[in-house]
Amino acid sequence: MPVPGEPRGAVQARGKRSVTEPDPAQPPVSSDGKKPKRSKRKWRRKLLLALIAPLVLVQIIAFMFSMGVTPTRTAYMLEAGEPNVYQFVSINHMSRHLLAATIAHEDEQLGTRSGAFDLGDLQARAQAYFEGKPDPSGSTIPQQLVKNIFLWDDQNAVRKGIEAVLATQFSYTLTPQRTLELYLNYAQFGPHLYGVCAASWYYFGTPPWNMSDYQSAQLMGVLPLPDLVKRDPNGGIYLGSGVNPAVWNLVNGAANVWVPRQIVGLGGWQAAVATIGITDTADSHANQRSDNDACSTMPQSVNDRIQSETG
Repeated sequence: MPVPGEPRGAVQARGKRSVTEPDPAQPPVSSDGKKPKRSKRKWRRKLLLALIAPLVLVQIIAFMFSMGVTPTRTAYMLEAGEPNVYQFVSINHMSRHLLAATIAHEDEQLGTRSGAFDLGDLQARAQAYFEGKPDPSGSTIPQQLVKNIFLWDDQNAVRKGIEAVLATQFSYTLTPQRTLELYLNYAQFGPHLYGVCAASWYYFGTPPWNMSDYQSAQLMGVLPLPDLVKRDPNGGIYLGSGVNPAVWNLVNGAANVWVPRQIVGLGGWQAAVATIGITDTADSHANQRSDNDACSTMPQSVNDRIQSETG
């Protein structure tokens, strides 16, 4: 319809697009008549997002753990199936002999290393894996921690690679103290038995803040083969007739040779725990032993397990 005052030619122009005017509904073309290759750029952006998103998610989760979040179940526990025996205990209420034994046996550089592992050690482990040779060093505590929380019991290269990435993020987010606290709460110490709160009561009938240096060293020997370890009916770790030879060697070796020797090399148990910034003792927190995270009484699940085993 004509607009008053508008030239007639303009009315025709409104109903017909100029042959040289670009159509906004069509993608622009280059001077050589070809469409720009946007699909590759979009694909790269999607790939970058797919790579970054999981890392951001893990970083958020690591931050939550650093702020005190402590799930009652991990991937390892869920994979093992119920019933699992577990109860959280604060590092304040763990024997310093236990902390020193863990550092000495599992990861002497936990408090002094930058990152989750030494790059040279990781390369040596990868080379040994691909050559079918024994692991020359073993996983560090940050690596074992993320495996226990997120991953599965498998030794393939893909899982090891994921473990290395997760451990790196956790090691730069959590303090060594928090890392050790979580590790000792989630480590497996027997069939369906997790954490030192349950383990100290189950094997030794004592809270974790009261464990001796010898008991602590024995418990380190349980870690490599926890599913094969049994409780002695009279208390303690069973090492009598019929015990699996590997368990006998590991527990006795840790208690009588490896842990004591490594602790001496670290300058004693006080020097060992000082590497992660701990200079007090569990008795320094004795006035807090009525707290829920002190593990001052035998967990009901531990009592039930013992009762079921002794009849």
